[in-house]
Amino acid sequence: MIIGKDIIDEMIAQAEKDAPIETCGYLLGRTATEQGEDSVVTENYPMENIDHSAEHFSFAPHDQFAALRYARSKNLKILANWHSHPASPSRPSQEDLRLANDPTIRYAILSLLDGKPNLNSFHIINGEVIEKQTHLKTD
Repeated sequence: MIIGKDIIDEMIAQAEKDAPIETCGYLLGRTATEQGEDSVVTENYPMENIDHSAEHFSFAPHDQFAALRYARSKNLKILANWHSHPASPSRPSQEDLRLANDPTIRYAILSLLDGKPNLNSFHIINGEVIEKQTHLKTD
């Protein structure tokens, strides 16, 4: 999955603004082609963490439906669910693994640990990381 610098910068700004609360959203874009091209993220769709917690997040169901309607109206797909880890590394927690129940999307985690943003995305199936991809590493 390819995420451009402008989208990553937008995600970092959102995460820094919402810290120390975890922030979240969807990454929308074009899916991979049969010719082997990667999926390409074209938009960050920010959403509210209705848990207002520094350790976990939840989307409001009406926000999820709005995101899906928006993506369909723009002929885009939800490529990833993303959230921030304001004070922990860019890797799935046990709760993240347990709640990752859509094998068709990636799960992206933006860490702000020690003021050094790092962004990885993960393909998770049945609570297990199948693949990790690094999108930003600053430490």
